[in-house]
Amino acid sequence: MRALRTAGAAFALCAALFATAPVAAADASPSASAGTDDGDEPTEAGTGFRTATAIEQGQTATASASVGDYLYWVFPAAAGQVPTVKATVKLPEAQTRHGRTTWQLDVYDGLRRRQACTSGSQTVTAAQQDASVDLSCQLRRVRPWSEKWANDPLPGSYYVRLTVVNLPEADLGLPFTTEITASTRDVGGKHAEGGELSPLTPAVRAGATQAPDAEPSPDASEASAEDTSSHTAAEPNGGWGSGWWSDRWVWTVIGGALGALAGVGGYTLTRGRGFRRPPAAE
Repeated sequence: MRALRTAGAAFALCAALFATAPVAAADASPSASAGTDDGDEPTEAGTGFRTATAIEQGQTATASASVGDYLYWVFPAAAGQVPTVKATVKLPEAQTRHGRTTWQLDVYDGLRRRQACTSGSQTVTAAQQDASVDLSCQLRRVRPWSEKWANDPLPGSYYVRLTVVNLPEADLGLPFTTEITASTRDVGGKHAEGGELSPLTPAVRAGATQAPDAEPSPDASEASAEDTSSHTAAEPNGGWGSGWWSDRWVWTVIGGALGALAGVGGYTLTRGRGFRRPPAAE
């Protein structure tokens, strides 16, 4: 009876863990990060790495520019996340264009290393009658550390560059508008790994410099902070690291409970009725 009670307790624990496992798995399932709810979405883009406009994960930014301009945005990505960038370019009126145009979406990390796209349409050619063109780029999983010689995505700022790479010369300078969204999804504990690296978040707008022995001015520091705040990639809600918790903990506990249940069941089936003394000879 004691073995049966122990087996019942282990079975109840296992059932409870299975009931909570889908919740933990849902937290690690692919889903776009939520953006801000205040409706304060960027309506401009930078013209270089230092002036890139900062956007948050899941936030949609818009911009108006001229064909031939280079547009830059910057967003954060933490370890364990897979970033995806999508852009929609609303082309000039068809009657004002003179042929096909080719648009390209590039993504760079905090060291300004161009990152390869694992999926998506990074370069798209639009016909003269097309009204818009859609581009997308999904990066590899962001790692918490990497070897010096590797080109792995690392936690920190990621720059997005949108431009036209091939067009009739007569179309240079025509106005166009664009929408861009940078989202991320968490791959969960399946790809969790050790290591920790400081986020690569360099200043994207240079401030004023002063002599090393000069006394910093409070007013100047506040002005500098206001000047760079809108062009600095904010830290993600969950921090730059993948953290200690993942769905791997849930499955480890479930495996331990199943192992204990199997041990109790095996002992119950094989222990027999104990030792019996042989009958005495007459």
